[in-house]
Amino acid sequence: MKKVIVLIAACFALAAPVASFAMDHSGMAGMDMSHGGHQGDVAHEEVIDGVKATFKVMGMKEHMKAMKMEMPMEMKDTHHIAVEFKDTKTGKALTDGDVKVKVQNPDKSFQTKDLMGMQGHFGADFDLSKKGKYGVMCKFQLKGGKVHTAKFWYTVK
Repeated sequence: MKKVIVLIAACFALAAPVASFAMDHSGMAGMDMSHGGHQGDVAHEEVIDGVKATFKVMGMKEHMKAMKMEMPMEMKDTHHIAVEFKDTKTGKALTDGDVKVKVQNPDKSFQTKDLMGMQGHFGADFDLSKKGKYGVMCKFQLKGGKVHTAKFWYTVK
């Protein structure tokens, strides 16, 4: 059993740099990260301790087009998941913090990624290529706040 756990941990450790290299938004200085006004479909919204969390899902082709970029041939991820946090009292965007999303695929396997802060939201790219129901679990801690979670189902048809 220990060997299986070590093997799985090694796979995640080796996959993380590859996944971040595949679509690392941080090396895109000067690129239009505003997403051309198209922010994807709202998949889920909820208010947690005075913070409104809005989750959006966008196909990668749309996402790349909105940034005025070509879709890389080697791109394996099919969707961009973004979350915007806003203070419910002031309406001000909350853009400092740590955000992690874990996606449960229809076959019960998982993808876990740290979301990167970009122009008013946090986002990362995921492989949602199979039709079915995906469980999206988000753990976030905004600057000066406590750790929160949000969960929802997203269906790919």
